[in-house]
Amino acid sequence: MKTLMRQGAVGALLLAMVGCLVPIGAIAQDSPAKRKLVQQSAPAYPPLARSMALQGVVRLDVQVEADGSVKDVAIRGGHPILAQAAVNTVRRWRWEPASHESHETVEVKFMPTD
Repeated sequence: MKTLMRQGAVGALLLAMVGCLVPIGAIAQDSPAKRKLVQQSAPAYPPLARSMALQGVVRLDVQVEADGSVKDVAIRGGHPILAQAAVNTVRRWRWEPASHESHETVEVKFMPTD
């Protein structure tokens, strides 16, 4: 009986320790608020995509300079025919200035308008 109680106490202690660590880890991993997009334009629909009636979303990771300009764009998903048009569009976008660079995740939607 004492061994069972001791195991229960050890288990409760471990559970309490883990419970205390979780909020600390969550706070350390909190990401900063997203920067506000201040200038954006609609993407040019690629002629090949239009002829194929392609539509969809391209996901991009955008590295934004402190001044709000785009430093780099990485494609994270979407149709390859639409991806380059999305990158070309986002390179012209501007975000609000900040004290440091940031990474912004954006989705560019392509829908035929015919």
